[in-house]
Amino acid sequence: MRAALFGVALVAMLSIATPSHAALRVVATTTDLASLTAEVGGDVVVVDSIVPPGVDPEAFEPRPADLEKLRNAGALVRVGLGYDFWVDALVARAGNKRLMRGGDGDVDASLGVPLLEIRGRGVVNQAGHAHGHANPHYWLDPENAIIMTAGIAEMLVRRAPEHRERIVANRERFVGKLRAQLARWTDALAPHAGSKVIAYHNTWPYFARRFRLDIVDFIEPKAGVAPSPAHLARVISKGRSKQVKAILHEPYEPENASRFVAQKLGVPLVKLATSVRSMPETADYSALIDYNVTAIARAFAARNP
Repeated sequence: MRAALFGVALVAMLSIATPSHAALRVVATTTDLASLTAEVGGDVVVVDSIVPPGVDPEAFEPRPADLEKLRNAGALVRVGLGYDFWVDALVARAGNKRLMRGGDGDVDASLGVPLLEIRGRGVVNQAGHAHGHANPHYWLDPENAIIMTAGIAEMLVRRAPEHRERIVANRERFVGKLRAQLARWTDALAPHAGSKVIAYHNTWPYFARRFRLDIVDFIEPKAGVAPSPAHLARVISKGRSKQVKAILHEPYEPENASRFVAQKLGVPLVKLATSVRSMPETADYSALIDYNVTAIARAFAARNP
């Protein structure tokens, strides 16, 4: 009798401890997409990313471990626009047909996003940076995250239709929270609308459009190309004439040129986070945008007390 009762109790305990579903394994090419996928998928998914935080995805070279991630994945979320162009070859080597373009587990998060700097040329320039089809840094406009999560949710429902209601509810909760945050972020930068800045790399056009900043020049003469003294002199001259208020800089780019220009112009160097976990206090997507808005607002306020 005791043995029978123990067996019944053990079965009951296992039924509580074991999840009612096997989580869908999703690989995202970047930490930003991983964060958004986790928001939408919740406990329906287990999410991993390929590009480490704080690493330039446009110059990233995959590792053998990344191949294994894709072999075992049920879905893939990519930036697209050639930004993570290397993932196609990796998927082909992995032989996972679900993740190939057009597969039922593949999501190009750029679909439906209003793109900037659209061009009709190859996806990768000579320096290995992917600004070919359009500027690929669209996730830095939080309004675009609403479109991106719709595509992610559609794929997750397709792959796990039994969890449709949970996935839809997760996305609606995230979008509601994001809209409230967007109103607060817009208010924080409203006093600085039209402020002119110089950026190291062409990372910020979507962010600048959303929050009405004016990027007047770049310290890089071309993506991935270090500036010459003559180019820096032109940038400094233009910065003076335009009354630039700050220099924006990415965490993985060399700082010497940006610091030099900032010193010559007498303006702050503002180091911004390009992706989730690329800077302190950017643990998820909302924290990423909040960090950047706060950093810029503080820099402008300190310059104009």
